[in-house]
Amino acid sequence: MNGGYLNKILRINLTDGAVDVETLEDGFIRKYLGGRSLALYFMLKETRPGLDPFSEENPIIFATGALTGNAGPAIPRYTVVTKSPLTGGLGASETGGFWGPELKFAGYDALIVEGRAKKPVYIWIRDDVVEIRDAGKLWGLGTYEAQKLIKEEVGENRARVAIIGQAGENLVRFANIGNELGHFNGRNGLGAVMGSKNLKAVAVRGTGKLTVHDEEKLKGIARQFAKTFKENSLGHTLFEYGTTATVEALAGFGALPTRNWDTGVFEGVESLFADVYNEKLLIGRKGCYACPIRCKRVVGVKDERYSVNSEYGGPEYETIGAFGSNMGIDDLNVVAKGNELANKYGLDTISLGMTISFATKCFEEGLITEKDTGGLKLKFGDADAFLKAIELIARRAGFGDIMADGTARMAERIGKGSEKYTLIVKGQEAPMHDPRTKVSVGLAYATSDIGIDHMVAPHDGFLTDPDSWSFKNAKRLGIKEPSGLFDMTKAKVKNFAILNRYYRMIDVIGCCCFGFAPRGPMEIDTFLDMINAITGWDTDFEELLKCGERSLAMSRMYNFREGFTTEDDVLPEKFYEEMADGPYKGKLAIDRDGFAELVRLFYEDLNWDGETGFPTKEAVDSLGLSDLA
Repeated sequence: MNGGYLNKILRINLTDGAVDVETLEDGFIRKYLGGRSLALYFMLKETRPGLDPFSEENPIIFATGALTGNAGPAIPRYTVVTKSPLTGGLGASETGGFWGPELKFAGYDALIVEGRAKKPVYIWIRDDVVEIRDAGKLWGLGTYEAQKLIKEEVGENRARVAIIGQAGENLVRFANIGNELGHFNGRNGLGAVMGSKNLKAVAVRGTGKLTVHDEEKLKGIARQFAKTFKENSLGHTLFEYGTTATVEALAGFGALPTRNWDTGVFEGVESLFADVYNEKLLIGRKGCYACPIRCKRVVGVKDERYSVNSEYGGPEYETIGAFGSNMGIDDLNVVAKGNELANKYGLDTISLGMTISFATKCFEEGLITEKDTGGLKLKFGDADAFLKAIELIARRAGFGDIMADGTARMAERIGKGSEKYTLIVKGQEAPMHDPRTKVSVGLAYATSDIGIDHMVAPHDGFLTDPDSWSFKNAKRLGIKEPSGLFDMTKAKVKNFAILNRYYRMIDVIGCCCFGFAPRGPMEIDTFLDMINAITGWDTDFEELLKCGERSLAMSRMYNFREGFTTEDDVLPEKFYEEMADGPYKGKLAIDRDGFAELVRLFYEDLNWDGETGFPTKEAVDSLGLSDLA
């Protein structure tokens, strides 16, 4: 295929061992772009409403994007999609690394796994040879040990392995899927669905080559980007610090989640700053396929109490927030150890940190006692209790069995008004960003199809200054005026709605938002040139944003089918309260009615019904989705 993709789907049924290859219709990839949209097409077409996420009828779909695996910067990503055991709605999470490109090199745009194996297995794909292999000796192992054994058994050290740890095997509802031990389909409990299928891993080795429309132009863009990306402050910061610089930025606003979000001010914050991280922990940098930014951290810990295996990479901002300030812990060694354990067992660090902090808050408030926790004394700032809780959750041992179901279900078990200490939307725990200091993040939190999520649009700070590099690039997408961090205006909604379409397009086509304006260092016109050099589509942003809109509508259709309504598009109660501390103490509470109006305006911008939040018939027809409605 001359255009960077294959038009091929690999389908494997673990129940009967059937393996089939299907050909997509011409134009399918251009319409859906790949990723979440490709997977949603099959979820809407082939699954019935109301499935138990752990039913063998629930497929799990690994879908690359049209650009994934081509030799350009920041295009390594793929999506895993299923029905989420955490939220009961759409489960979807993107990641980078090398697994997605390898699937393309093997000849497939996507893998659909159906059924359930009678005993633990793993899938081995080498080009057109596909095997379902026994994983009995891998079951119960951590991700590092299991991946090593798989590569030895298949005799291919260059195989790329998507894998679960013990948390997925034990159906922890926020278990993740990792590849190369440091890249994760983190949210929504996708690893638990793999575990329910007795599927330990999918190993892939491909020897094919993707053919693009204009190879010389693509090479020129890639070479120029590699030479110049550090000249842009966004590119330089990502290379130097990854996402760890976010700690200091949010601390300055008094918006760093601290002790289960009791406050945004952490007295030990300076110990978590990016320069301290680089000096204390950093021993190397890693990146994803063909990307020079190398924003992934590799760490080493000198403290023998918390020694780590550097193969597991290092904590990024979300993990530092979730395991550090959120747990009242100011020791980066402990954060790094917690990160290693999460990656070994296969746990989403955001939900993990929030679940343990919620349990700790309940313990300190007297809502649960040592009798409930089996003697575990949960206390903010207690590193030993925190690390022990991770072990218990991964193994569903003792009180860990209750924590393993996530915050929402734990609050139901505890009762006693404990739900007031939860920070969840659609059953998923909040990331480490406070929407009171950047309101469009609140819109992202409330309306995200996978539950509360911070990665559905660039954050407000990129659009406040009309003279900034980020804003000038965003104008190419139709952004007309800047908006302030705290604004609750139609302009804020309009900007968010455009960028929500744009980020969804980035996700489904196989890109990383850290590569491209307004969040990353590649100019938006160059980004478009790269898309056309690979695909030969001669497309424009009007068409591409329509693809993003199509994907958003498909997600909405799926979630409404599974019982979600506009009543689920709200914020956690915490964000309707005034800031507890810091420079904005006593201010910035989000007005409940005003925010509900912003959500309604967002629906209407997408041509969804303002009251029901469901795509109108005109929207469905114009997006070519009538057969899926």
